Amino acid sequence: MERKTANDFDQDLLNLFDKYVHGAIDRRGFLDGASRFAVGGLTAAMLLDQLSPNFAAAQVISPEDRRLVTERIDVPSPQGSGSIRGYMCRPSAATGRLPGILVIHENRGLNPHIEDITRRLALDNFVAFAPDALTALGGYPGNEDDARTLFGKLDQTKIREDFVAATNFLKGHASCTGRVGAVGFCYGGGMCYLLAARVPDLAASVPFYGNSLAPEDAAQIKAPLLVHHAENDERINAAWPAFADALTAAKVPHERHLYPGTQHGFNNDTTPRFDEAAAKLAWQRTLDFFNTHVRG
Repeated sequence: MERKTANDFDQDLLNLFDKYVHGAIDRRGFLDGASRFAVGGLTAAMLLDQLSPNFAAAQVISPEDRRLVTERIDVPSPQGSGSIRGYMCRPSAATGRLPGILVIHENRGLNPHIEDITRRLALDNFVAFAPDALTALGGYPGNEDDARTLFGKLDQTKIREDFVAATNFLKGHASCTGRVGAVGFCYGGGMCYLLAARVPDLAASVPFYGNSLAPEDAAQIKAPLLVHHAENDERINAAWPAFADALTAAKVPHERHLYPGTQHGFNNDTTPRFDEAAAKLAWQRTLDFFNTHVRG
């Protein structure tokens, strides 16, 4: 079956799905709203299924790939949830220490897609570590609906401390040079901004379509930023001009790229919102940025 893209769906339906993904409406709300798009034998439930992730079809690097060493590690987080579990990957052929990249998931926890991203970074010769914010609630539950529900129950004050602890853990790991960058998507993009403000020696931060900090907090950021935004993402883009002005005033190094015609989540190759050309360009820019600021 031919893979569907965002162009196969009405923009109003994509906007409705974005509201559902981010908790503004529940599953029933999406199905009720999507019913007017259910034509030609389709049902609202079928539309939801088409828009939802297909992890197996999009997997790039197998978890059993022998080029990688992978492990699950529990990181102490005494100021946060007590501990946070993460997925660590590094190339099996590495003979010395490597720069580190913290990989931060969307608002569904450490799902198979983020694990795949972590493996991809390891094959680009980084030691990559992806924490799971849902650790205290049992970890990623195996499906996106339950993950979103659990996410709403988290104490975000503690979770922020968990990610700071995970960053410091990666910096001090025996396989890491001590230079660490962060990349995150949606919720994880917002966490990238936070870590750039909270971790003084973070080498680089790359938020993909994440909520920025308040403009008055921009001056706390010390790490250089590479920001990726989708054109059709009014919720995120509306806050950018004021935040960008604050970054400039505070002399925080930053660059922002807006990808024409794309949807929020365009880098996620498990859903129809994936835009192959934009994702390829954004990812190459990300690797170049990390090679300059983290490896260099």
